[in-house]
Amino acid sequence: MFGRGFKLSLGIFFTIFILFLYGPTLSILVLSFQGPNGGLTFPMRGFSTFWFESLFDGVGVIDIWGAFGRSIRLGMMASGVFAGVHDLDWAYDRTDAAGARFGDELERIGWVGDAAVGGRPVAAFFELHIEQGPILEDSKTDIGVVTHGQGLNWIRVTLTGKEAHTGSTPMPSRVNAGLGMAQITVLAHQIALAHAPHAVGAVGHCEIFPNSTNIIPGKAIFTIDFRSPDPAVIAAMHDELRTGASAIAKTLGLGIDFELAGAFDPVAFDPACIDRVRAAADRLGYSHMDLVSGAGHDAFWMSRVAPTAMIMCPCVDGLSHNEAEEISQDWAAASANVLFHAVVETAGLVSDD
Repeated sequence: MFGRGFKLSLGIFFTIFILFLYGPTLSILVLSFQGPNGGLTFPMRGFSTFWFESLFDGVGVIDIWGAFGRSIRLGMMASGVFAGVHDLDWAYDRTDAAGARFGDELERIGWVGDAAVGGRPVAAFFELHIEQGPILEDSKTDIGVVTHGQGLNWIRVTLTGKEAHTGSTPMPSRVNAGLGMAQITVLAHQIALAHAPHAVGAVGHCEIFPNSTNIIPGKAIFTIDFRSPDPAVIAAMHDELRTGASAIAKTLGLGIDFELAGAFDPVAFDPACIDRVRAAADRLGYSHMDLVSGAGHDAFWMSRVAPTAMIMCPCVDGLSHNEAEEISQDWAAASANVLFHAVVETAGLVSDD
């Protein structure tokens, strides 16, 4: 009924129709078998089941640390502007990981004020905070009298290696940025221990790329946080880290880059304000001990414009920046009582007697 040419034309038409109908879907399916750096274009970048594994991972768990990362990434910002450490426009222009601008967010919630920033006379500044560590609770001490605040250096390290398949790449042929990060993490720990008792250090933020189960990391970015009340110790730890990390990178065949991501100097608080805190604790019958603050606080910047001191109360298991963070009512009442007495005595509202 129909000639051979007609049947051939119909077959070609049907084949083209099927290709147009299912071709994009088949292409996406094929392109899905590649690593996280792959896209929806040829040629393919390696072979992997990364996207299928991610598909079945699900969501189901809230990432509280991701929420911290999306917040404005600079502590003590308002006190820094008040004390003249930061410029107001600079603070307004800070953005979070999602690109939200600090000044825009203040305006959105109606918190952009019209009062002049800074310059307001401050006779003294007292700050009450949980210890964020276990010393007070372990020693069964009611009050921490903070005499100093640690300075810090945040050192961001970028290691560059070579991505390769974890199963088919011989061990001697690997240029593993993840391995370099692990060894430098141990190095940072050892450096801090060598400068005990007051120095501390750790890797707090890290990322590896492409972050796939079966791909050797070709890049690692991580930040070391070194702290000490002695600026000479901070400088020494920084130098030791750069020297040791460079040697590790050279041994492993990695490229390495360093960036000072943040820094501030140690702080010594006002002796007269410190004495007011001690006297208040003694008079009220609370045990107390001197502490060095390991975390940054608004009092650090405020000490530049006014006599300043800090009071700390214990916290359960020394936990901070954790959903399990907790203090008792007795600890809160004792520390608030000491704060109240130190403030009113410094203000001259009552006498030391």
